[in-house]
Amino acid sequence: MAIKVLIYEDNESLRKSVQTLLQWNNEFDVVAAMPDAISVTDDITILKPDVILMDIDMPGGNGVAAVTTIRHTGNQVPVIMFTVFDDEENIFNAICAGANGYLLKKNFEQIPASIKDVLDGGAPMTGSVAKKVLSFVPQNKITKNPEMEILSAREREILEYIVKGYSYKMIAAEINIATETVRSHIKKIYKKLQVNSATEAVYKFNSKK
Repeated sequence: MAIKVLIYEDNESLRKSVQTLLQWNNEFDVVAAMPDAISVTDDITILKPDVILMDIDMPGGNGVAAVTTIRHTGNQVPVIMFTVFDDEENIFNAICAGANGYLLKKNFEQIPASIKDVLDGGAPMTGSVAKKVLSFVPQNKITKNPEMEILSAREREILEYIVKGYSYKMIAAEINIATETVRSHIKKIYKKLQVNSATEAVYKFNSKK
């Protein structure tokens, strides 16, 4: 079954290019390509996408605010930000809102792989963005966070792999457990930290230092 993709992008030319890129591949089904996210809640209810590509700067509303709206409804559909903004404020706000990935428009060709990655439990990011995310979370300090105490040793180990950008399958291979077991641990981590995504969990640790 094709992966259902919902696109929010106000630039008509780019919107059509993304749509064409995905439609050339029979693994994807673009259910809609919208110039704004004003009706995002209704769109998701009607179209039931598997993943969303979300611009940040759009007329009538901000993409980060749209992600916040999605998460407040309890919907956990993966959202990949697709934007020109690579500043720390936009990255931080998007991840804290519940975005699952952050792709810059100059890396347009990475869209298909990023969609597959996020559906496999990964947190796809443009390389320069990933470096900024990792710089926010020094590896030698993450275990000193008081909130880490509520996580088990295995959960802390898995979270450290998430920080490094590992997908569920990669984590499973590294620590020799089943992918479904990784998923189970991730769900427990989210519940304990009261977050919606792996990258949000990473940011939450950093903000509590």
